[in-house]
Amino acid sequence: MKRPGGPGGNQPSLDKPKREAILDLSKYVNERIRVKFTGGREVTGILKGYDQLLNLVLDEVLEEVADPQPHTRSLGLAVLRGPTITLLSPVDGSEEIANPFLAQEQ
Repeated sequence: MKRPGGPGGNQPSLDKPKREAILDLSKYVNERIRVKFTGGREVTGILKGYDQLLNLVLDEVLEEVADPQPHTRSLGLAVLRGPTITLLSPVDGSEEIANPFLAQEQ
């Protein structure tokens, strides 16, 4: 006969409430997104899948490389690890602007 609380004890089982995702990525599936990582790497690609740890699967991935000259490098299909992501944003509807806090050179 099994005891309440699991196989080895008298402790009652506690049902933990399900954690809700902070970010709802479902509306960005099959959309191009930009991802920045710790360390400064940056990629754009089409979101194909994700999990609750924010691991992402992107297709048609382009990495922006700033070696001596800025250029892009095609990576194809890639799995991005969630813990390394620092910023995630849609590409459509956003544009890069000049930093208003930098001192204007005259």
